[in-house]
Amino acid sequence: MVTLPTLINVYQAAERIQHVIRKTPIFEAPELKELSGAASIHYKMECLQQTGAFKVRGAANKILSLTDEEKQHGVITFSTGNHGKAVAYVAGQMGIRAVVCLSEKVPTYRADLIRSLGAEVAVQGKSQDEAEENYYRILKDEGLAPVVPFDDPMVIAGQGTITLEILEKLPDTDMLLVPLSGGGLVSGMALVAKQINPAIHIVAISLERSPAMYESLKAGKPVQVEEKGSLADSLLGGIGVENHYNLPLIDRYVDEHILVSEDDIKTGMYSAYNSQQMIIEGAAAVGIGAIINKKLDVTGKNVVSILSGRSIDTRRYLQVIAEQQRVGEK
Repeated sequence: MVTLPTLINVYQAAERIQHVIRKTPIFEAPELKELSGAASIHYKMECLQQTGAFKVRGAANKILSLTDEEKQHGVITFSTGNHGKAVAYVAGQMGIRAVVCLSEKVPTYRADLIRSLGAEVAVQGKSQDEAEENYYRILKDEGLAPVVPFDDPMVIAGQGTITLEILEKLPDTDMLLVPLSGGGLVSGMALVAKQINPAIHIVAISLERSPAMYESLKAGKPVQVEEKGSLADSLLGGIGVENHYNLPLIDRYVDEHILVSEDDIKTGMYSAYNSQQMIIEGAAAVGIGAIINKKLDVTGKNVVSILSGRSIDTRRYLQVIAEQQRVGEK
């Protein structure tokens, strides 16, 4: 029988990882408040983590909980980029061997960043599901400790510490906007929010191009979807052949699911740049784009949108900003 993580596990995670992660700041977004009619809108700046994304929380909680013997053998994961970088960073800080399995769809700049942190990178397959198959092969052959991207109670608890920080600063929060891919982030955040204040409205935001968890929830079991290229490449990938923790937690605690387009993502990225001079990746922009393009109703609400990361190819980022500037000038 699967035992789901609890609020106590999240408080334990907060204590365990406090010397590894940053308590990221929360910024006001007055321009979005005025545009949308919300009571307030804030950004939780997980893009300012040392690794550039929230993933370091879950990776740190998992790796720090391993036994000394497991640490000596090393760790292994599969990733679309940000989790792999987080595992490489934490393992590097502790002098632990790390292997990160990526698919051919993961941009080269992400693989290079992971290597720069000292991890071994194994590239194979045309999707995250195929990268996961490679991960299982190496895991079996080399006896490394698994640090999976999302479907693990320790990882989920680590991501849930974000909500603890939000509610410490903004106890009147009514709505959380959370990017959704494999589900570790929204699982942990929603678990904490609903245990502390069941009235908080949890909105999970998926890609129109690759809504793996969204389709899996409708089917009641993990569903594979075709991976199509996206500006929000860290939201690509499936939820695994089996999903023991995220699927039931999201089904229980998430109130609303919305899908965003590539245009929504571009709008969000440009708004963050134009209004706040912030560089964020596509996945981090989904909440902003959803608000601007009226994909959800935030009227009268105290809203927090999670800016999940900043890992993006510089050339592609500049192209998006220039394109959106031209659109605005017409």
